[in-house]
Amino acid sequence: MIRYSLLAIIGFAGGLIVAAGVFAFITLLGVLNRLASKTNTAKHILLYENMVILGGILGNTWFIYQWDIPFGIIGLILFGLFSGIFVGCQAMALAEVLDVIPIFAKRIKIKYGMPYIVASIAIGKAVGALFQLYVWK
Repeated sequence: MIRYSLLAIIGFAGGLIVAAGVFAFITLLGVLNRLASKTNTAKHILLYENMVILGGILGNTWFIYQWDIPFGIIGLILFGLFSGIFVGCQAMALAEVLDVIPIFAKRIKIKYGMPYIVASIAIGKAVGALFQLYVWK
């Protein structure tokens, strides 16, 4: 019983850390601020933040308990639509943040090898994803 309790505490703490990292990443990208400024709805920023938190909680709950998406095909279409909107906003915000790489390279005075650094990051990400997909089970 103690062993299961300890595993539950470790799992819960790990989940909190990962969730905090995801929300910190969303905040760093400025997805919500950018969305509110582009749509002239800055007065509703608290609603946006609450919806992101609610989406994170519901998404994790669905993932953990493997619930079916309610409302049949309509629910699936809505889920896909909102997921696509979220991923699209996050991708666009990440593209804007990538403009930081040349500024960072200039500040730390990297003159040679920037293509190798970017390629290393991409290859590392790809190898890590393949390792997780095919090896780590």
